[in-house]
Amino acid sequence: MTPPAGAGDATGTEEAGADAERVAQLLGRRPQGRFEVVVRDADGDPVVIRNDPFLADGTPMPTRYWLVGSAVRRQVDQLEAAGGVRAAEAEVDPEALVDAHRRYAAERDADVPDGWAGARPRGGVGGTRRGVKCLHAHYAWYLAGGDDPVGAWVAERLAAGAAPSEGGGTRRRGPRSGREAAPATVGKRA
Repeated sequence: MTPPAGAGDATGTEEAGADAERVAQLLGRRPQGRFEVVVRDADGDPVVIRNDPFLADGTPMPTRYWLVGSAVRRQVDQLEAAGGVRAAEAEVDPEALVDAHRRYAAERDADVPDGWAGARPRGGVGGTRRGVKCLHAHYAWYLAGGDDPVGAWVAERLAAGAAPSEGGGTRRRGPRSGREAAPATVGKRA
C-alpha cells in the first residue's frame, strides 16, 4: 500500500528536523509518520504533536493528537493510575463525550485525501468511538485547542493538584474556547 502524498517523517527543514529528533527522544522511538508540533512548553520543547491520519507505510493512525511532553505526560500517567479514566467517564456528560469523539474523527478524517481507497483511521479520541480510553489523548487534543470535555476534566484535576506539578512556565489559552489550560508547565501553541 502506498501512503498518501506527504506521508513520511517530519524532516525537510532545520526546525522540522530538530523537532523530529526531540520528539523521538521524548517518545523513546522514532515517529512512524508525519507530525507537526502544535503545543510547546515555555522553553519551546514539544508538548503535543498532531499526527497525519496515516503512518509512513499507509497504516491508518487514529490518534490525531499525541501528548509528548515528559513532565505533563507523567502528571497524566499519575492521574490515570489513580483511577482517572473511570472517574472521567463517570463525571463527564456522556452526550458531550460522544460529540467530542465525532468532532475529533471529523477533524482527522478531513485530512484523508479525496479518493483514498485504502484502510482509513477509525474511532474518535484515542481510536475509540465511545467512553474514555486514554486521558493523554483527550488532554493532548484539549491543549491543542480541541473542545474536549475529558481534556477539560483533566486540566481541572491537574490545576487542582490531582497530580504533582513540575517546573514553572506559562499557562496557555485554548484558541477556540479562551479557557485556561493546566498544568502550568505547558506554554504556547506552536
